[in-house]
Amino acid sequence: MQTKLLPIILLISVTTLLTACTESTISNPSNKKDTSIETKQQKNEVILPEPTLKNGDHGEEVKKLQTALEKVGYKLTISGAFDKKTTEAVKDFQAQQVKLPASGEYNKATKQWLEKALTGNFEVEPGKGSVPISNPKETVIVDNPSDILVLVNKSHALPSDYIPNDLIAPNVRFPFTQDLPKRYMREEAAHALEDLFKASDKAGLNLYAQSGYRSYNRQETLFTSYVARDGEEAANKYSARPGESEHQTGLTMDVTSPDINFNLNTDFADTDEGKWVKAHAHEYGFIIRYPEDKVALTKYQYEPWHLRYVGKKVATVIHEEDIILEKYLGAL
Repeated sequence: MQTKLLPIILLISVTTLLTACTESTISNPSNKKDTSIETKQQKNEVILPEPTLKNGDHGEEVKKLQTALEKVGYKLTISGAFDKKTTEAVKDFQAQQVKLPASGEYNKATKQWLEKALTGNFEVEPGKGSVPISNPKETVIVDNPSDILVLVNKSHALPSDYIPNDLIAPNVRFPFTQDLPKRYMREEAAHALEDLFKASDKAGLNLYAQSGYRSYNRQETLFTSYVARDGEEAANKYSARPGESEHQTGLTMDVTSPDINFNLNTDFADTDEGKWVKAHAHEYGFIIRYPEDKVALTKYQYEPWHLRYVGKKVATVIHEEDIILEKYLGAL
């Protein structure tokens, strides 16, 4: 009797085991599938708002932005108000990616890089973004005079004793033969200028370099003479006070053309050389520092001849965005 029941018992046991395995498979998917679902949920918990947002905005979209910034390390109150701290966080984030002007405004490009930061494809170090002091009431002395992106203007001055330690004379044409200080530039900028001149030569142009490095003392002498002639207010529209001249950085070169007798004036913009420089200078790391339509922002007259070296990547962003260095650095 027991012998006849054994196959039946075995059959029931096997059936029970198969049923248990099937139920286990359904109720407990593989670890890989669990991980995929969990990762997807983690990504979806931070939803970035659609551009654009700026200081003064309020609402749920601002909360989304603040949540995302907090997720990548910024200490913010999720208030829904695009306040000063939010602006500073956005500026700091933007300043860490060379392709982003540190405007403090959340836009399409910022969203793309914030997405990369959230997924670990862009490393962010909150506080690392070097955003200059914005609109100081008094002129401040910069603490990074040798930085390629040093900001020098009417409120950010170089130390009076600053002299670049890598000045060389670029191998380009000058309308004079003397070995004067204004022949010189910092080495990186000098080599970039050589490349720019080679390209202009291939384009059949006749570009000349006129004035590069200028010491603090030389600028003081020049500015004093201009003030004596025109008064300080008028002089400061076309000449910088000592310490506030980009020429002292060694990153600037004024360029000219035989068509205007090697002068430095706005007629340069109408020459073939001037038109080419405006269109192509950024390809070699230079920007036209004082554009015609940005006089109200730069506080200096239009100078189509004044080239400032900032590096190819930054120059390209400034050219394509049609902004000035202050806007790129977040100092407006």
